[in-house]
Amino acid sequence: MADAFVTGDVHHRACGICPSRRFPLGEFDVFERPTKDCPFNPADGHRYTADGTPVCVHPAKIGLPAARYKSEGSPLKVAVCLPADASDVVPYLHDLLYGVAPVLLHDLIGQAQVEIRQAFPDLDPITTLRRALS
Repeated sequence: MADAFVTGDVHHRACGICPSRRFPLGEFDVFERPTKDCPFNPADGHRYTADGTPVCVHPAKIGLPAARYKSEGSPLKVAVCLPADASDVVPYLHDLLYGVAPVLLHDLIGQAQVEIRQAFPDLDPITTLRRALS
């Protein structure tokens, strides 16, 4: 069996009962918040969809966008949407990169390099990313 998405890190922001601590990425869904579509099961303390798919209801805590990864096979994807003002790029990237699951970092850094070159030709993507990550 594959490792859980969140493994052994007691300091991780994921709840102690989060399915991300029991299942690998793609084996649970992530909802924006608790809803009637994923009721709480008092017998085991977890949330499930009607078909039994485990659900996390705190996407910001686990760094994944809300999507139905298990029940609908949604692809794992986060888009870089740079702000209009160049002075806001570093803080935006800092928040984006530090708030996302590590599995998404490589793709986001690649997207950011392309987007920075297109939106702000005077900014060096590597320097900008270094500032955002420091």
